[in-house]
Amino acid sequence: DLAELKLTLHCFWLLNEQEGEMRYLRGDDLRDDEVLLDSLNLESDLRTPLATLEDALQRAVARNTLLKLEIETDDLAPDAPPDAAPEAVIVEDWYFMNTVKGRQTAAMIRQGKLTSRDLAAAIPEQARLKVARPNVFIMYEQNIGFMTPMIADQLRDMEKSYPPEWVEEAFEIAVSRNKRALRYIQAILKRWETEGKDSEHHEESGRDSESQRRKYRPDGHADYTLG
Repeated sequence: DLAELKLTLHCFWLLNEQEGEMRYLRGDDLRDDEVLLDSLNLESDLRTPLATLEDALQRAVARNTLLKLEIETDDLAPDAPPDAAPEAVIVEDWYFMNTVKGRQTAAMIRQGKLTSRDLAAAIPEQARLKVARPNVFIMYEQNIGFMTPMIADQLRDMEKSYPPEWVEEAFEIAVSRNKRALRYIQAILKRWETEGKDSEHHEESGRDSESQRRKYRPDGHADYTLG
């Protein structure tokens, strides 16, 4: 299922943005994630992005890719002290990746060894909501095409190796030249890494000479059309 795959990859990215040993995702944060919802707005699907997300979450849980827990959280008044009585109890759905760390964290919560406040204190709000910049998986699917597991591995390496603004600009250059291929984007980034990213040669217009285009060709003589 394409929506389930997109959700899973997005969850990997969100969890990778977090710090510390205890990592999790709140269902409400995912439902407010505009980048995720935009990626789930499929032309072939008549459902709303939220409905598609709910179905993808259910599929990921059924597949055991994500572990789901229903967590009771205290609804405290703003600026309330830590020992203040909660105004109400809210039940939230939290998700953990089915990894060793994810299973350990979920087990500690089930056993009462870790409260929701402990977990919230360990992971700041800004880390759980860090979704402003489109991630590399979404940029690939929106501009290049369907993503295979092998391509996903290459995209993860790209995201770790280069600044996000470089990756985003490399995608823009490739699209503007109608060179929609991952290897072309990788060649741009590699050249910037080895020769420097000279602002004097910024190709915002998308127009360049044949000799300039050859610099971005992975083998120097052929344009790639496949990711």
